[in-house]
Amino acid sequence: MKRSQIFLVSLFLSATALIGPGTIQAADDADFTRTQDVVYGRKHGMALTMDVFTPKEKANGAAVVWMVSGGWFSSHDAINSATVQEFLNRGYTVFAVVHGSQPKFTIPEVVADVNRAVRFIRFHANDYKIDPDRIGVTGASAGGHLSLMLGTAGDAGDPKAKDPIDRVSSRVQAVACFFPPTDFLNYGKPGENALGRGILQGFKAPFDFNEQDPDKKIFRAINDESKILEIGRKISPVNHVSADDPPTLIFHGDADQLVPIQQAELIIDKLKAAGVESKLVVKKGASHGWPDLLKDQSIIADWFDEHLKPKK
Repeated sequence: MKRSQIFLVSLFLSATALIGPGTIQAADDADFTRTQDVVYGRKHGMALTMDVFTPKEKANGAAVVWMVSGGWFSSHDAINSATVQEFLNRGYTVFAVVHGSQPKFTIPEVVADVNRAVRFIRFHANDYKIDPDRIGVTGASAGGHLSLMLGTAGDAGDPKAKDPIDRVSSRVQAVACFFPPTDFLNYGKPGENALGRGILQGFKAPFDFNEQDPDKKIFRAINDESKILEIGRKISPVNHVSADDPPTLIFHGDADQLVPIQQAELIIDKLKAAGVESKLVVKKGASHGWPDLLKDQSIIADWFDEHLKPKK
């Protein structure tokens, strides 16, 4: 693993104090309560969980959904209130979403998980005392990619679904994220394929796409290049941009070697062309993350304050 990749994982998985399953991070005098391991879905006999952070006072009725993901690896141990303290200070209820993690699960499966998470949150909006039409999403790197997939490709839900949660929308009302991949087929330059290749060759597992053989009831690797490219287009947020996308803010270092800043530029240009309010904050000389990154959460909180205000 490259040094930049190690930094990404350490920043969001171990830079803050880690906690074990079943323990409570919030001290008795903390200004929030934490509900751990809320099951938002199940697949293959496995529970999909999130932790919910609720301000004890002056909750503003809006939600921030945090994609707990680095390299499409997701772990409950990565959840720490320090990462989202600025949101809690401003009254946001924060949902820290853990998705099915690579190397076991691929990006299309992960995207399905986070859509399910937003549907669950909206379905239970009254229980969490939030407005279902004031939901923002944030994350970094893979978490930023997933944030943008929700922003550009979230949908209205399936009205025919057996599960009532699946009938609910997964659309969000604001996006703010850090250094996200946005176009895996034009990665750094036109025509550059990064589906577990090239710059992202160290991340083969999340791109190891497969499909079920309906006759033999087994999963088979997808080797047809045309199918692989089709999936690559579907999991690239830039290909889903439309005029009804939510306001989007992206932070990106101009010296990033893992996710080139061109990725942010591509989608910001496309969002602006579609008439969507969007902004790119360039961190001069910064690579894939920077030491005082958490300070930028105040700017993200400002973005959410502006775009998740109560409707008059």
